[in-house]
Amino acid sequence: MDNFGGIIQRAVYLGVGLASYAGEKANQKLAELRAETQKLADEMVKRGEMTTEEGRRFVEDMMSKAMQQAPVDSSPETRANEPRRIEILSEDDNSSDSNSTEVDEMRQEVHKLQEELRRLQKD
Repeated sequence: MDNFGGIIQRAVYLGVGLASYAGEKANQKLAELRAETQKLADEMVKRGEMTTEEGRRFVEDMMSKAMQQAPVDSSPETRANEPRRIEILSEDDNSSDSNSTEVDEMRQEVHKLQEELRRLQKD
């Protein structure tokens, strides 16, 4: 049961790491979008197709639209009402009989906890 705390800790660290990575990638993509939009606006100002003020508003409008749009994901996992399942693997895991017995015990314990949670939710 001591290993269960380690698994939970890894799951939390994985979640925090993924959230951090996603935030960094989003910021990077927004910066790239801003740069491309600014280039387009500068080119249109240079050609005389819009004023500097219109170019600034154009860039700001495009950035606000980009931040408001949610990413389109049509995978079945994201549409399901249930949370996505995460499997945690570690490098020190091996397939010995003692570990498989321990894993089976942990699975039974998790199953018992899930049943208890369902029972409590019904009450």
